[in-house]
Amino acid sequence: MTQTPIRPQATAKFTVPAKHPMVTVLGSGDSLLRVIEKAFPSTDIHVRGNEVSATGEQREVALVQRLFDEMMLVLRTGAPMTEDAVERSIAMLRNEEQGPETPAEVLTQNILSSRGRTIRPKTLNQKRYVDAIDKHTVVFGIGPAGTGKTYLAMAKAVQALQSKQVNRIILTRPAVEAGERLGFLPGTLYEKIDPYLRPLYDALHDMLDPDSIPRLMAAGTIEVAPLAYMRGRTLNDAFIILDEAQNTSPEQMKMFLTRLGFDSKIVITGDITQIDLPGGTKSGLRQVREILEGVEDVHFSLLTSNDVVRHKLVGRIVDAYEQYDSRNESTPR
Repeated sequence: MTQTPIRPQATAKFTVPAKHPMVTVLGSGDSLLRVIEKAFPSTDIHVRGNEVSATGEQREVALVQRLFDEMMLVLRTGAPMTEDAVERSIAMLRNEEQGPETPAEVLTQNILSSRGRTIRPKTLNQKRYVDAIDKHTVVFGIGPAGTGKTYLAMAKAVQALQSKQVNRIILTRPAVEAGERLGFLPGTLYEKIDPYLRPLYDALHDMLDPDSIPRLMAAGTIEVAPLAYMRGRTLNDAFIILDEAQNTSPEQMKMFLTRLGFDSKIVITGDITQIDLPGGTKSGLRQVREILEGVEDVHFSLLTSNDVVRHKLVGRIVDAYEQYDSRNESTPR
């Protein structure tokens, strides 16, 4: 009869400094504590006053100790701990291959503070994406819906404008549903393109005083336009974002990349699993990685379902579709 090996047991105690109310550490109604207990089912976690103790397998107890250390570092900066932040911290601590970054470093990196809220990366890949935007001239953010690709790029663009690193922001998307033939649509130019560019306006309204946006657009400080209107231009001293880039053709992608001027930065975002191009048209985003991988000062940031920061179900939906696609690709027709 094979005996189950006895794993060494350990106990760790952690004292929460008096300046941090226990509700900020344990959550309202102990909501954060419940998340921790669920993640460490074989570890007994007890709270008495401002002291937390954990008893169980040595490795798990050490992780609990590290988790509370990271939580305290986050709280010390004034950033809140949420159930989602605790879950993501645990996932980062369990992933031994994640690299040198700690949960506190990820969760306390402020990009932009606006209208009473602070925009920060919420996952390790998001932090690396934001860091890449700082370090490189051209960055591709590729990943599924809800991973913050466009939102974080917009926050970096507004940050660059406010710190005078650039003089203007240019936001563009391919108007695929209209086949870029906007002249056939009724209304003025802005009435024609508004449905395609509305998500970019929505993000801007989160980050800037809404009353200032029309003034900034009138002055040309912020420009929102369909990709077709980029042709023939050289874009200097600008932070340029191409959104929904999976819906560009290879020719459009090349045209866009060659608009880069002096003292400018380009961020290109897209999801190669959601291509809306007509049948037979190759996606410029799919092709460009084969062409530019390894080119100096060009970086590809890949985000996954683990980086989805919308409702948890969105991540599960993304995973389900990926599994479905892989099953069908391997099934002979």
